[in-house]
Amino acid sequence: MGIRKKSSKSPPVMSHEFVIQNHADIVSCVAMVFLLGLMFEVTSKFAVLFITVQYNVTISTSGPEETSVNHFHHGIKDLATIFFYMLVAIIMHAIIQEYVLDKIIRKKHFSKTKHSKFNESGQLSAFYLFSFGWGASILFSENFLFNPSSLWEGYPHMLMPLQMKFYYICQIGYWLHALPELYFQKTKKEDIPRQLVYIFLYLVHIAGAYILNLNRLGLVLLVLHYFVELLFHVSRLVYFSNENRQLGFKVWAALFVLGRLLTLSLSVLTVGFGLANADNQGFDLATGNFNVLFVRITVLAGVCLTQAFMMWKFINFQLRRWREHASVQTLKKKQGPSKSKAKKANGVNGVNSHAADSPRSRKEKSF
Repeated sequence: MGIRKKSSKSPPVMSHEFVIQNHADIVSCVAMVFLLGLMFEVTSKFAVLFITVQYNVTISTSGPEETSVNHFHHGIKDLATIFFYMLVAIIMHAIIQEYVLDKIIRKKHFSKTKHSKFNESGQLSAFYLFSFGWGASILFSENFLFNPSSLWEGYPHMLMPLQMKFYYICQIGYWLHALPELYFQKTKKEDIPRQLVYIFLYLVHIAGAYILNLNRLGLVLLVLHYFVELLFHVSRLVYFSNENRQLGFKVWAALFVLGRLLTLSLSVLTVGFGLANADNQGFDLATGNFNVLFVRITVLAGVCLTQAFMMWKFINFQLRRWREHASVQTLKKKQGPSKSKAKKANGVNGVNSHAADSPRSRKEKSF
């Protein structure tokens, strides 16, 4: 798969610029090595570890017609599968960037501030839309939404259906791919700490739910969170195309607060009440049981601290927007009398010189 950016000069081979410009081609070649490994008997056993989901368990169901159902549990071999799908995520990131976002940016002629934020929202909108749709389909097929008690009943949920395990593999692989993308996309130094914080939070929460066998609760919370985040990034894309369209941000603000409350409620209900009152209390690595007081407190503390951190960022974001909006309105009021005086003194031609001082550019950094 060739994904190259046109450039008048070819950078030296294996230089930083060469790797950045051709990283999708390089990663595609690495992924192709694993796919070619499936074609040969000698290497197929090794390649399967990276491409297919591991730890298959077949369960026979009793009834008039005996059927076999395949379930999966987690293990150390999942690291190989996560690595492969991290490579796939890098390739998909480059495809979306090259064939969708870059073409839109060239047509719209965005400023530097809007350029980086449009790329970020474009990539995350595609990922959140895909993940929300896929996760919602799993919730409906497994009937988790209409049976909330299934989030804690039968814990530990060590065995997962194929779709759920593959969903977690892809989620961890995607957020791991975001780390090298900071280098590939030449992220600004001042933006790197913010990016690292939310990448770290995603990895800790997703991997934590996966390892602690809280996969059902984790799936519900992920779908809820991804829906709210999808609305924000779609609203930001719409705002960049037309700055008068800000209704999406108002809807997102209301759903963001509601999402935090639902996340806390479901977490406390599942971990604080459901698992706390379960019969199988104890710590057992063999069965994947982590239902002890220390783990429950750690999980609830992690969820509560994360929600508090997100609300703190949200409140600061809204306050910054309100201050900038107030400053823009104040500037417009001050410009009104000065323009009327300029018309009397210099005529209509003198007013045009003030058009370049539009306050619109101040609003770009808000989003």
